[in-house]
Amino acid sequence: MSERIHPTAIVDAGAELGAGVEIGPGAIVGPQCILGDGCVIAPHAVIERNVRLGDGVKVGVGSVVGGEPQDLKWTGEETWVEVGAGTVLREYVTVNRGTTHSWKTVVGNACFLMSYVHIAHDCQLADGVMISNGTQLAGHVVIEDHAILSGLCAVHQFVHIGRHSFIGGASRIAKDVPPFVKAVGNPTNLFGLNSIGLQRSGFSEATIRELKQAYRLLFNSGLNLTQAVERAHAELEMLPEVAHLLAFVEKSERGVVV
Repeated sequence: MSERIHPTAIVDAGAELGAGVEIGPGAIVGPQCILGDGCVIAPHAVIERNVRLGDGVKVGVGSVVGGEPQDLKWTGEETWVEVGAGTVLREYVTVNRGTTHSWKTVVGNACFLMSYVHIAHDCQLADGVMISNGTQLAGHVVIEDHAILSGLCAVHQFVHIGRHSFIGGASRIAKDVPPFVKAVGNPTNLFGLNSIGLQRSGFSEATIRELKQAYRLLFNSGLNLTQAVERAHAELEMLPEVAHLLAFVEKSERGVVV
């Protein structure tokens, strides 16, 4: 299947287009952009430069992918944006290129970024991340797989958000959010394990039970985090998910939401 490019679209001679790519009216694909098979670029979207899109990526109306990083330390170095296969960027999403800190901004496979989401320089999003309308990520944010961020959240730079966590709307996230939990508010607080989300994702009852015990020790026992981690290692079955939760808390550089 050959690509379908609207006559009003502008595609740089140095861009590489996979099979079946669609580029809508008024869209722009700039230099050193690589679009995988079946990508769809909606009208008036801009794939500015130095962008790699995996197969089947959809970029919505007016979105800008590969814009310059909004970082005063950046002085024109060649940096990139990478977007994984099957990811959807809805209307007016912006994804900026990286800086020399990591050289690229990454959005993983099968992510869903809703309208007006902003992904700043050097952010690293794993697979299956869902971010609702109007949420803004500052630079260097790391989001693990299958985390969900509701709308109108503001995420501070260098924050780390754990996998399968759920963050409620209009939250201000200035500390790390552990995996498998629910968090919401300004300032953000924890509101228990993300049990419903874990069930929907196919986690076993045994795993959810051990994670609940770990959550109670870490956040509801009155122990400090160091004591709680030590007790969890001594008392809990060290399933991979429990070990990941404990390691996340131990390694946090910004401190975790409680």
